[in-house]
Amino acid sequence: MTNLTIVSVDDEYPALQLIKQYCNQIEDVDLLKGFQNPEEALEYLQENKVDLVILDINMPYMNGIELLEKMPYKPLCIFLTLETQYAVKAFELDVVHYLVKPVDFETFKKAVDKAKNFLQFKKSVENKKQEDFIMFKSNYIMNKVLLEDIKWIQGFGEYIILITSLKKYMILERMSNFEEKFQNLGFIRIHKSYIVLSSHISSYDTGNVYLKDGDKLPLGRTYKNFLKAHLN
Repeated sequence: MTNLTIVSVDDEYPALQLIKQYCNQIEDVDLLKGFQNPEEALEYLQENKVDLVILDINMPYMNGIELLEKMPYKPLCIFLTLETQYAVKAFELDVVHYLVKPVDFETFKKAVDKAKNFLQFKKSVENKKQEDFIMFKSNYIMNKVLLEDIKWIQGFGEYIILITSLKKYMILERMSNFEEKFQNLGFIRIHKSYIVLSSHISSYDTGNVYLKDGDKLPLGRTYKNFLKAHLN
């Protein structure tokens, strides 16, 4: 089993040291970074995909909930905080666990183990044979499109344009919603305005993604490392 990759964010240095100490005692986890500044954490997380973030909530400049909501992808999350009034919000964000400081090692380990088990289950589901088409509504009509026919998806505010080898479909849906709904089929965000199927990617460089059919799309700077990690 691949190690669970973790980033911790807490404006209090002793809390970060305690998380590091706890993580060192748990098998199959890899604490990559610890940040006191949430803005620096967000910048790192935009460039690097991790499995789990352990977040304090009440921090200067940006609280943990805001940080989680601004991320370009949705990792597993454990809130580790002194605050108790955000539990309902945490539930709405589908966090793995909500821990109130101080937290002993066994309680912390149970929360991390829960994240490990959830990730393992998710990967096992994704590895099963997937359908070779998607269904969506466009112009009040349900449409079925084969994955092999989809060229890319482009975002326009509240709408997305799904471009196939035969026609274009305008869909009333945000990019983030489409990405979350169909990411298990191999769709990947390469730019704030573009999503493609990873199986259709031929190559990429510093500013572009090249598809197997010869099309070229822009590669956003904040998505480059995410793309690299996904394809590797």
